[in-house]
Amino acid sequence: MSEAGKIDALFVGAHRDDVEITCGGTLRKLVEFGYKVAILDLTRGEMGSRGSAELREQEADCAAGVLGAYKRINLGLPDAFIENTAENRLKAVKIIRELQPYLLVLPYPEQRHPDHRKTPELIYDACHLAGLKKVDNDGLEPHRPGKILYSTSFLDIKPSIVIDITEQIEKKLEAVACYQSQFKPDPNEVVVYPPAFDIFEFIKNDALKYGYKIRTKYAEPFVIKEAVKVDDPMKLDVPSI
Repeated sequence: MSEAGKIDALFVGAHRDDVEITCGGTLRKLVEFGYKVAILDLTRGEMGSRGSAELREQEADCAAGVLGAYKRINLGLPDAFIENTAENRLKAVKIIRELQPYLLVLPYPEQRHPDHRKTPELIYDACHLAGLKKVDNDGLEPHRPGKILYSTSFLDIKPSIVIDITEQIEKKLEAVACYQSQFKPDPNEVVVYPPAFDIFEFIKNDALKYGYKIRTKYAEPFVIKEAVKVDDPMKLDVPSI
């Protein structure tokens, strides 16, 4: 467990609702394990076709409460125009040093939306700077996360690990439901996540697919870029045959 004011895990999204949709079940699971978890949204979502930045802030606070997040922070970068600049990296450095997370969960970098591609690059580079003693940032002590996971939900990418969220799926869906401005079903509107009629069906179908791979009901996939150390292969889970 973290010291007071510090956290164990930081989940990062480009927009309010990204974390809930892609890896909210894993976030909730960590909370249930007793870890202190925070969410960092890089933008206020002001460019979204639905709702407003102010309304999405209320919805984001609702969702964070449902998941049990310790805190939710917004970096205030321009929606649809995230750039990996020195100024933005230093903004992220401050958050990383203040919270000192061990685990960092980022969106997978190969995606259609430019903000989703730029977010992991920006935060990864900020993590490097956050560990440099000579990078002064309000006198905060250097810190780098120990492990980075990349969320690959809804992407056709083979995961490195898959996390069982069967017990957390309802909380995940409840958190996403906080974003009524974005996802309240309306048959007269354009479908947000085809071929699903609504986001909730889409989330459950994706989670079922990955749950099947580890012989559970619902799960979320992640990529780890470095090798994973295993001391005792006799304890590896999920049968091969």
